[in-house]
Amino acid sequence: MTPVNIDDMRKAARRRLPKIFFDYIDGGAFGEATMRANREDFARYRLEQSVLTGVDAADLSTTYLGTRHALPFMLGPVGFLGLYAGNGEMKATKAAHAAGIPLCLSTFSIASLADLHAETGADLHFQLYILKDRGLCAELLRTAEDAGVDTLHLTVDTAVTAVRERDVRNGFRSLERLTPGLLLSMARRPRWCLDMARAGTPKVGMLRERPAFGGNILQQAANLSRNIDKTLCWRDVEWLRRNWKGKLVIKGVLSAADALSARKHGADAVVVSNHGGRQLDGASSTIAALPAIREAVGPEMGVMIDGGFRRGSDIVKALALGADGVMLGRAYTYGLAASGRPGVERVIALLRDEIEITLTLMGLASVDALKRKGRAALTDAGGRLRAPVR
Repeated sequence: MTPVNIDDMRKAARRRLPKIFFDYIDGGAFGEATMRANREDFARYRLEQSVLTGVDAADLSTTYLGTRHALPFMLGPVGFLGLYAGNGEMKATKAAHAAGIPLCLSTFSIASLADLHAETGADLHFQLYILKDRGLCAELLRTAEDAGVDTLHLTVDTAVTAVRERDVRNGFRSLERLTPGLLLSMARRPRWCLDMARAGTPKVGMLRERPAFGGNILQQAANLSRNIDKTLCWRDVEWLRRNWKGKLVIKGVLSAADALSARKHGADAVVVSNHGGRQLDGASSTIAALPAIREAVGPEMGVMIDGGFRRGSDIVKALALGADGVMLGRAYTYGLAASGRPGVERVIALLRDEIEITLTLMGLASVDALKRKGRAALTDAGGRLRAPVR
């Protein structure tokens, strides 16, 4: 059956993936309250319908992070894409490139920036964790520059890794070798096994020439996680700003105060993010945090958002509340896990169609028109109009 929404893609991904990898995508921190809030809090806002406007097909192109893109969303950084589908990073990047949107490659990726640049020539962003080894960090920056990356996303909300109880049960990032139980779980997914066998032995791309991090991906993931600098502070952002000449985005901001600090320390943009509900459980949803952050930084600073986006209407609400664009995470990863590049393309197409239908029924001819209207395009759950942001 053809998937008709992102939840269908999630179900297909669950059927295809070994449990350890599906739960890594799908799970959140502790009781997963913040992960649920990311989805549920979209219901705080209602869309304003407008009829007899003569709008036919809406223009979905818009500008975010300094560049005009075909759609108001991009593919955000997700670790280990190559474990969900063989050559997963390559497949997702090609799908994004074909759709006219960028992909941000995670530090925890199986394909390297050099591989993707050579194969696709696509618009790539890179997501960085600051590591204890600043020499390795500097090397990653040079690699990003050589691959034509002009936008760097620094993730700042992982000073410690929260307990993700599904991963604890499955042993993800604690196992350093294949166990009989893990092998049995994999054997129950023969299509996934065949796909992995065709792609070759997976390893973290940036660690290929660093045997000290381990000889297999389980060891590499565990050792790389241990190497993330837990003492990260604003001085480190200043160091990064001095050493990175392209656009700098701070990812993991949930408060207006932190957004203002990011601007003060040289960031060009922030991503309103709670790591998909995978870090501080009980924190605000991203859609609830967005309006105050936009109000604080004003219209000039870039503001992106991720967390819980599953519908085109979710994206429309975020744009009306002040986001320049949306970064997808789980949504496209479900598509990749379900059926590779065609699955990612299907997710992009589903969201594209939902956004266009939503805008048309709102009487808006373009994403830019939606942004200009701002919060006047929404009411809250009580039916009260909100003042425009922009």
